[in-house]
Amino acid sequence: MNICVVGTGYVGLVSGTCFAETGNRVVCVDIDAEKVRRFKAGEVVIYEPGLEVIFERNIKQGRLHFTTSLEEGIKDAEIIFLALPTPPGADGQADLRYVLKVGNELGDLITDYKVIVNKSTVPVGTADKVHAILEKKLSTDLFDVVSNPEFLREGAAVDDFMKPDRVVIGTSSEMAKKTMRRLYEPFVRQGNPIYFMDVRSSELTKYAANSYLATRISFMNEIANLCELLGADVNLVRKGMGSDTRIGKRFLFPGVGFGGSCFPKDVQAVDYVADQNGYEFSILKSVLQVNSRQREILVDKIIKHYNGNLEGKKIALWGLAFKPNTDDIREAPALYTIDKLLEAGAEICAYDPEAMAHVKELYGDKISLAESMYDTLDNTDCLCIVTEWSVFRTPDFKTIKKKLKQPVIFDGRNLFTLEQMEEEDIQYYSIGRKVING
Repeated sequence: MNICVVGTGYVGLVSGTCFAETGNRVVCVDIDAEKVRRFKAGEVVIYEPGLEVIFERNIKQGRLHFTTSLEEGIKDAEIIFLALPTPPGADGQADLRYVLKVGNELGDLITDYKVIVNKSTVPVGTADKVHAILEKKLSTDLFDVVSNPEFLREGAAVDDFMKPDRVVIGTSSEMAKKTMRRLYEPFVRQGNPIYFMDVRSSELTKYAANSYLATRISFMNEIANLCELLGADVNLVRKGMGSDTRIGKRFLFPGVGFGGSCFPKDVQAVDYVADQNGYEFSILKSVLQVNSRQREILVDKIIKHYNGNLEGKKIALWGLAFKPNTDDIREAPALYTIDKLLEAGAEICAYDPEAMAHVKELYGDKISLAESMYDTLDNTDCLCIVTEWSVFRTPDFKTIKKKLKQPVIFDGRNLFTLEQMEEEDIQYYSIGRKVING
C-alpha cells in the first residue's frame, strides 16, 4: 500500500518506518527541512532501540522516503496518517492547531479517495472537526476520517508496533474499515485483535488507558509513602498485590513519579475535558496532585539528610531521561530533581546513556555532565539515582565508595535490595522502605 505519514516526531517516525518494514511504500512529511535532510542522509534523530536497523534497511530498499512537500507526500497515498504534535496548554487542553492546519491544507490537495487517520493522541471530537474542515472543500466521497490511537511504549516502540496487543480503529465507513484492516492484518497474524468502534470511543480509549496506568503509578507511590511511615516494605507489598490476577504485576513500581510525552499530557487532557463537560473527575485530579508531590520526594530526603542545608554540596545524579531506553526528557522527574537541587544551592554532576545532549541544551553550564556514570562521583557528597537504566542496576560499589566523600545513595527507583546495601555498608535511602544507615 502507499502511505503518507505527516509529522516525523516519535510516533510518526516509528509508525512510518514500521509500515515500510511490512512492504508498504511510505512517504513521511515534515516542515522541518533540516530534519528531513538528516533523515534522507540515513540519520535517525531519536533514540529508540531497534529503530535504526529497520530505518536504514527500508531507506536502502526504497520503501521509506522523506519530503517537506505535503502535496508530494499524499500524491499516491491511499492512507494519510496525521502524527502531529498536540501539546497541552496551561489549562491542560490539547492544542489542535497543527492537526487542523494540515486538515485544511489537505482539503486543497486531495483529488481522489483517501483515508485520513488521526494517529496523534487527540481529544474526543477531533475527527469530527477534521471531517468538518474537509467537508467545506471536498465531496464526502473523496475521504473518510479515522481515529487510530497509538499505544507505543518509548524504549519498546518497535516491538509494540510490529506485534501490537491490539489495534483500535474508530470509523463508521465500510470502505475505511476494509482499507485499515488490509493495512494492519500483517501485524496481528498471531491472533491479536483489531477492534473497530465508533470514532469517539476510539479517541477516548487511548486517554482512558493512559489515565488508568498513571493512576496505578500514583496509587503505588501513595502506598510507598505510607509504608515508610508504618515501617513496612513497599517491595513486599507490591509483590503481594501483584500476585492477585485481578490486579497484575505491571505499573506497581513506586518511584519519583511518572513523566514523558504521554501520561502527564493525557491525564491533564482528560481532566480538562471532564471539567468542560461539567464532571468532577476526582481520581484524576488526585493522580496529578500525587505525581507533582512525588517528583520532589527524593530531594526532600536529601535536604533532610543534610539538615536543610545543601549550599555547596556536590551531588552525582544518574539518569536524566524520563525512563530507560529513550533519550526523551519531556516531563522527566530528573528535571524536577535538578531544579530543586539547584534552587537549594547544590552543584550537580549528571550522567545518562542517551539524554545528555537534550539536557545540555536545556541547562547549559548550570550543571556538569560526565563521560561515564563513575565520573560523576569524583569529589561528590552523595549519589542520587533517578532513572532505572539497566547499567545502573549492578554497579561497582567499591568504586562508588572510593569516589564519594561519604557512602550515601538516594535511590528513586529502588534498584538495590536493603540486604545488599547493609552488606556494602552504604547509607541508603529509597522509596517506601526503611533507611539503611550503613
